Amino acid sequence: MVPRTAELHELVDRRLRAVGQRYTQQRRTLVEALHRDGKPSSITDLLAHVQLPQSSIYRNLTVLEQAGAVRRVVTEEDFARYELAEDLTEHHHHLICSSCGRVEDVTIPASLEADVDRTLEGVARRTGFASISHRLDVIGTCSDCA
Repeated sequence: MVPRTAELHELVDRRLRAVGQRYTQQRRTLVEALHRDGKPSSITDLLAHVQLPQSSIYRNLTVLEQAGAVRRVVTEEDFARYELAEDLTEHHHHLICSSCGRVEDVTIPASLEADVDRTLEGVARRTGFASISHRLDVIGTCSDCA
């Protein structure tokens, strides 16, 4: 469930304070842009929506990522997009275009999600791996690049 904007800012502020950082206006602006976009955004996407220098965007996204408020989604060509951390929004997966780097959020039916969880928990148990969560990224070609 996606928190309301005020709750989101409170959660991000707490995460930043936990790692000795402040929730500056620039960071708030980036969180608002990612929240508003509701999908993984590239630096180019963010530059079109916020009035911040590119170097400030990179620097602040790095801090937000270290605090666990933002997650970086990397495609095969290391083309990064950024989104709010999944525990601040909702569990989802990605369709990633190997040609242009476009990333689309997708959710799968609850029954399939439960099957994936059970299967991965079994694999983790058999290998002695302590599983925490999973991500599923489907790599392919988007309709624009096909």
